Amino acid sequence: MTENIAVAIDGPSGAGKSTLARAVAGRLGYVYVDTGAIYRTIGYYIWKAGVDPRDGAAVAAELPKLRVELRYGDDGLQRMYLNGQDVSDAIRLPEVSRYASDVSAHPAVRSYLLEMQRDLARTRSVVMDGRDIGTVVLPDARVKVFLTASPEARAQRRMRELEQRGTPQPFDQVLEEIQQRDYNDTHRAAAPLRQAADAVALDTTELNFQESEEALLCIIQKKLGR
Repeated sequence: MTENIAVAIDGPSGAGKSTLARAVAGRLGYVYVDTGAIYRTIGYYIWKAGVDPRDGAAVAAELPKLRVELRYGDDGLQRMYLNGQDVSDAIRLPEVSRYASDVSAHPAVRSYLLEMQRDLARTRSVVMDGRDIGTVVLPDARVKVFLTASPEARAQRRMRELEQRGTPQPFDQVLEEIQQRDYNDTHRAAAPLRQAADAVALDTTELNFQESEEALLCIIQKKLGR
């Protein structure tokens, strides 16, 4: 039987985890799992429902009403479904970012999604990215990488991404939001963002995308003994 291999990639918002994880998953022939999109899906529901995302009890009360599904299209890309509706594009709206950050701080939400994420890694080889993959979700992952970059570099990348989506925001606003997200992620009580003790750190501040991809792939292959 072929062994299923898990690659866990953690790091702060805007570090390029999703695009890099997707790229290396394709090169390795693994399934890419974007856990940030899963939390965004819940954040999107809470936003549309008009619920205060910081009210843990109110958010927890909504969870039984949700059916969150992760599907893969013919192109191999991950699509998010909420109660049967494809919300893959809607969850990328700037307004959803704060809701995703706030709801992800609640233990009830993290517990709700934990088994879903682990089950994905049991049944296939995955590259999974998020904030607590190597520390909580997949603590026994064969490869763990902590991907980071300076707040300024991450803000520049995020700003370009928003421009490409037709929802531009000024640099100072994007930087402030990233710094606030960093604080929230590292100070929350439930599974705060931190580098796993056995994770390899990769700082991409001075690297372009291709250089970052090659550096990440090199770390993974070295860890796997290839």
